[in-house]
Amino acid sequence: MIRSSIRHAVLLSALLPLSLGLAACKKDSDTIGTSAPASSSALPKVAPPAGKAWTDVVSTTADGGYLMGNPNAPIKLVEYGSLSCPHCAHLAVEGAESLKNDFVASGRVSYEFRSFVIHPQDVPLTVLVQCAPTDSFFGLVEQIYTNFDAMNAPMQDEATLKKAQAAMSLAPAERWPAFADILGYTSFFAQRGLPTAQSHACLADVTKAKAAADLAKKYGDAGIDQTPTLVINGKQLEGSEWAALKTALENAGAR
Repeated sequence: MIRSSIRHAVLLSALLPLSLGLAACKKDSDTIGTSAPASSSALPKVAPPAGKAWTDVVSTTADGGYLMGNPNAPIKLVEYGSLSCPHCAHLAVEGAESLKNDFVASGRVSYEFRSFVIHPQDVPLTVLVQCAPTDSFFGLVEQIYTNFDAMNAPMQDEATLKKAQAAMSLAPAERWPAFADILGYTSFFAQRGLPTAQSHACLADVTKAKAAADLAKKYGDAGIDQTPTLVINGKQLEGSEWAALKTALENAGAR
C-alpha cells in the first residue's frame, strides 16, 4: 500500500531517491468485485459525431484525467495507472485494442486515464504525455506501455541511476529535463513527434511536476492505494486483469 502523504513529501523534496524496482504497484487477483455495476440488458450503441469515431474524441477532465470516447456514455470507466507500473503495462498490452474497438467505439463506454505518480520516473513521463496535443495522449501512453521493458531498462543500470539521482540536485527548472535526458525519455518522445525543445520547456516548468504530485496526493487521500485501480460508474473492481475488466464492462451493459 502506498502512503500518499509520505509519497507526496518525497516527490517534492529537493533530492528525490530513485526506486530500484517497481514494487509500489500491485497486482491483485482477477476476480470481480461484488460492487461492480450490472445491467439486465444490453445498452444501445451511441452514434459518434459526424465524421468521427468515438475513439478519436479525447478531452481533459476536472479530476486531472484524460477521457476517450462519449463524454455522456452510460458506462464510465476510470483507470488510476502509473506509467512505470508493469501491471498497468500488462493490462494495456492485453486489452487496449479491445477496450477501444469493442467498448469505447460503441459510445456506451468512456475511458478516463488518471496518471498516478508512485515512482520518481512517473513525474517526467506524466508531464511529457501531457505536453503533447490532447488527442495524442492515449497513443503516447500506449507507446510507453508497449515499450515498457526498454523504457525501464536504464533503471537497472547503477551508473545511470547515480546520474539520474545527481540530476535532482540541480536547480529546480533543470532537474526534470536532465533526469528525462539521462533515462532516454526525451529521445523516446522525440521519436514520436514531441520535439526535444518542447519536452525540455514542459519539464522545466516546475508547476507541472508539482501538479502531478498534487494529483497523486489527491488520489491517495481519496483511497486509491494501488495501480492499476479500475472504477466503473463509481464502483471499484477488485480485479485488475483484462479478463475481469472485460467481463465487468459486459455485465454493465456493453454487450
